[in-house]
Amino acid sequence: MQQKYIFTLPMKVRDYEVDAEGIVNNAIYLHYFEHTRHEFCEHAGMSFAQMHAQGIDPVLNRVEVDYRTPLHLGERFISCLNLTRKGARFIFTQDIYNADGQLVVSGKVSCVSTFNGRLTRGDELAEFFKAYL
Repeated sequence: MQQKYIFTLPMKVRDYEVDAEGIVNNAIYLHYFEHTRHEFCEHAGMSFAQMHAQGIDPVLNRVEVDYRTPLHLGERFISCLNLTRKGARFIFTQDIYNADGQLVVSGKVSCVSTFNGRLTRGDELAEFFKAYL
């Protein structure tokens, strides 16, 4: 890994995640990113279910992905995450590295927050993430 991250999650490619070519399907990386964000939230102290119960719902508004090299069935990898805030948006910079430390995929996932169904400036999420911003 080339940089420091606020959260990392080791994972392994499962058989149903590969395509006919024997590599991870491109859409699966979005699942890896999402799983990492959800695990990060739990690590930070509040699950998505707990947020929702309090009326807070982070909603994705943009995703950018750069694919570098594929992962294969059974391969172990590490999913990494950093977080910044730009106004009402929370930007998750996410990278996945293979077991050799080679960058597999990188992405930027932007989300906004709603509270009881209404778009907000994100202050409720900022409070929750303050130790990481």
